Amino acid sequence: MSVLFSPMTLRGTTTRNRVWVSPMCQYSSIDGHPTDWHLVHLGSFARGGAGLVMAEATAVSPEGRISPEDAGIWNDAQAADYRRITDFIRSQGAVPAIQLAHAGRKASTRAPWRGRGYVPVEEGGWRTVGASAVGYADWPAPRELTADELAAFPQVWADAARRSLDAGFEVIEVHAAHGYLLHQFLSPLTNRRTDAWGGDLAGRSRLLLDVVDAVRAALPDDVPLLVRLSATDWVDGGLSVDETARVARILADHGVDLVDVSSGGNSPAQQIAPSPGYQVPFATRIREESGLPVAAVGLITEPQQAEEVVATGRADAVFLARELLRDPSFAQRAAAELGADAYWPDQYLRARPGA
Repeated sequence: MSVLFSPMTLRGTTTRNRVWVSPMCQYSSIDGHPTDWHLVHLGSFARGGAGLVMAEATAVSPEGRISPEDAGIWNDAQAADYRRITDFIRSQGAVPAIQLAHAGRKASTRAPWRGRGYVPVEEGGWRTVGASAVGYADWPAPRELTADELAAFPQVWADAARRSLDAGFEVIEVHAAHGYLLHQFLSPLTNRRTDAWGGDLAGRSRLLLDVVDAVRAALPDDVPLLVRLSATDWVDGGLSVDETARVARILADHGVDLVDVSSGGNSPAQQIAPSPGYQVPFATRIREESGLPVAAVGLITEPQQAEEVVATGRADAVFLARELLRDPSFAQRAAAELGADAYWPDQYLRARPGA
C-alpha cells in the first residue's frame, strides 16, 4: 500500500492523497484578479490527480503584492473571481487552498521574464514597507512599519481569510517564508527593531503569532490553517533551524494544523547547494520538535522519492512545484509507478494505465 496515495485529514478536511501543489506565482493577474490562466493552471493539477491544489501567494493588500501582476484578495470582487476556479478544483475531487501573503520589502518587483528588478513608482510600482528600513540587494529600502500599523495589521489578514472562505477555498496558509514580510520580522537580518516587534525571538515572532491568531479566529473550527516557514536563512547570523523549530512549537499552541517547511529567500547572500530532497531534513526536525504534521518541499521529483519521504515519517505530505509544471499529471503517473490508485476524470479514462 502506498502511503503517498493514502488520504490525510486535517480538522474537517480530507485530501485524497499527499501529493500537494505548492503555491507558484504566475505573474498573470490583473489588478489582483485571477484570470483564465489561473483557471487552467490550477485546474490542470486537480484534473491530474493531486490531492490539494494551493493558489499562489495572494496579497492581503495592494502593496503586499510581489509584482504589479500578482494575485490579491483584498476586496470582495477578487474573491468572487476565484469561485469558478475553486468550484472546478472541487469538481475534480481535489481540495482548493490559498496562501495569504504580504511581500514586504520584496514587493513591487518585475515578473521573472521581465528582469525581476524593482518597479519604480513612475512605472506602476509603489514604496515598499518592511520590518526595518533595510533594503533587499540594491532595491530601495522599505519604510519601517509603525507600531500602530502593526497593531492593525492582523485584521487585514483576517479579512483576507474570510474572503478566501467566500471564494470557496477550504484550506488557508499564512506565508511566513522566502523573505516576505512575516519572514522579515522573524529574521534578525531584516528585523533591527528595538520595540515590542523586534529584539529576541519572542519579539520577532510577535507579528506572525498575532496574524495567526487573527486568521484562526476568522476561520470555522473545521477549516485547517497552515503556515509556511523558511527553516533557515542560509546566512550566518540569520534565522536558524533552532529558532524556527521553537516558533513551530509555539504555532502548535495557536491553532496551526501543519507547517509547510521551506528555506531561504531573505538574503541575496544565502549559500545553498540544492540536491534532491535537500530541505526534507528541515521538515523532519520541525515535525519531531513541534509535534505538528509537516509538508516537505524542494527538488522532490520522482514518485519513489516522494513515497519514501512520507512512508518513512520524514514528512506527512509533499508539496511539488517545478515537477508539476513539467507534468501536471504527476499524481496519475506516480500512482501507476507505485501500484496505487489515482483520480482520473471520465473524459481521460481511455488513457488510464490498463484501460
